Amino acid sequence: MKDQLSEKYIKMAIELAIEHSKEGINGPFGAVITHKDRLVAQGWNRVHEWKDPTAHAEIVAIRAASQSLGRFNLDDCCLFSSCYPCPMCLAAAYWAGIKTVYYAATARDADKAGFLDQKLIDEMCKSDKAKEIDLIRLETVESFKPFEQWLANPNRLKY
Repeated sequence: MKDQLSEKYIKMAIELAIEHSKEGINGPFGAVITHKDRLVAQGWNRVHEWKDPTAHAEIVAIRAASQSLGRFNLDDCCLFSSCYPCPMCLAAAYWAGIKTVYYAATARDADKAGFLDQKLIDEMCKSDKAKEIDLIRLETVESFKPFEQWLANPNRLKY
């Protein structure tokens, strides 16, 4: 992507963050997604507005891009975010197949503003036993059955 366009889209993400957080309801995060240098989706943090902890700007933008393009694979798209994506948003970008993510502020910047971004990044790197959330595996005889059924189905849609 050309530098001038990259600058345009990162500024757009920042403007979305500013515009939609000025009332103090939504968090200060914005994101846009482009396809072939053309804007296809935008999103801003809507966690409080939608009462949905997953309604981060990047997730909202990814959902909108998928709807706009009629597909979940966004491997030919770029994501522009006003801040380094949190682990959930970064994972969503991976699941969507997005290969390039541009960001403005850092996770440490978000941390300074009272958000958990850097803490979550650090937490994800810990072993399961060292995490603040208890991760307890309850293995049963049926644990792998959903995968067996999936693998046996020749009509499954891969992603």
